[in-house]
Amino acid sequence: MPGISIKGQTMPASPIRKLVPFADAAKKKGVKVYHLNIGQPDIKTPENVIKALKNINLDLIAYSPSQGYESYRKKLANYYQNNQIDIKSEDILVTTGGSEALAIAIGSIADPGDEIIIPEPFYANYNGFAKQNAVNVVPIKASIEQNFALPPIAEFEKLITPKTKAILYSNPGNPTGYVYDKEEVKQLRNLALKYDIYIIADEVYREFIYDNHRHHSILHQQGMDEHAIIIDSVSKRYSMCGARIGTLITKNNKLMQTAMKFAQARLSPPTLGQIAAEAALKTPQHYFKEVISEYKQRRDTLIENLQEIPGIKVAAPKGAFYVIAELPVDNAEKFAQWLLESFNDQNETVMVAPAAGFYSTPGQGEKQIRIAYVLNQKDLKRAAELIKKAVAVYNQKK
Repeated sequence: MPGISIKGQTMPASPIRKLVPFADAAKKKGVKVYHLNIGQPDIKTPENVIKALKNINLDLIAYSPSQGYESYRKKLANYYQNNQIDIKSEDILVTTGGSEALAIAIGSIADPGDEIIIPEPFYANYNGFAKQNAVNVVPIKASIEQNFALPPIAEFEKLITPKTKAILYSNPGNPTGYVYDKEEVKQLRNLALKYDIYIIADEVYREFIYDNHRHHSILHQQGMDEHAIIIDSVSKRYSMCGARIGTLITKNNKLMQTAMKFAQARLSPPTLGQIAAEAALKTPQHYFKEVISEYKQRRDTLIENLQEIPGIKVAAPKGAFYVIAELPVDNAEKFAQWLLESFNDQNETVMVAPAAGFYSTPGQGEKQIRIAYVLNQKDLKRAAELIKKAVAVYNQKK
């Protein structure tokens, strides 16, 4: 039988999706599953986007330019300028989702055996993008007790070696919901300039900030033209994950030329997705006000109800729509599978994402789960109630 590559064997499974077969089996038995495992918003895509798709008048769905349509990139540059991020259309590479932007960024700056430092827990697919490029993730632990704030800069410096090519972080954070403040972003900027490395800032949740906090982009910092890479996406901003349109942004011309070679190899980003994304830029501001207000209420409802579980630790997210909770169980992955295989209350159960998959360090996050609060408040309250009941039953059966 033909073999499988070492890269393929070591490619990590998604902690967000790998329990899907157990959820499917539960549904086949007639059990309702509340999905808290995946960041798929239930908020409707803006009407102007749907209208643009319905009114497409094309005789041929052709390739787009490898860098993306110029009309979209110019309008996108205006969007960033309105967010005090001073870039031009030529600084933007349109990609097939933020995922491809990350993969191209890593492939453009790092060789096999090179290293990227990432505060953990982090978006699980960062591990996958690194594996694809044979690049080593060097984790630095952020603590639930500190609400997942940026670890001390001195700890970053201890990890920097001649093989270090970048520091990668998401702001607001997935899976933590943490929002880095201006001083934390400045510290990362200083580190990049001191050691001549890149900062890759995953800013796909830029709009989702709560409690009067503000988003601070890495390109709000002076002197970062050659060292900053922004990863972005329309998926969460406009609730259009299936459009698969992201962006890689850099003012480093040499890096952009390199990224373009990867972009040419994959031909082009989705034509229909770009039409939808360009239309999305006309979304009225009240859409975001309503969406952010709704997510804030969901966050507050979820945390209030989770805190009724004896022994739980819950981080307080300032942005995005995720929360990390540490449960009073022996192992969160076993618990998550048991929820789907063996537990139900009134024929209902919950699917969560075990948080160990959001760490690179073995043994970390084994009692933690990530919850995406993308359901309505009534369903979130019921889901939290189910988790509370399940924890009690689970610990009783041991």
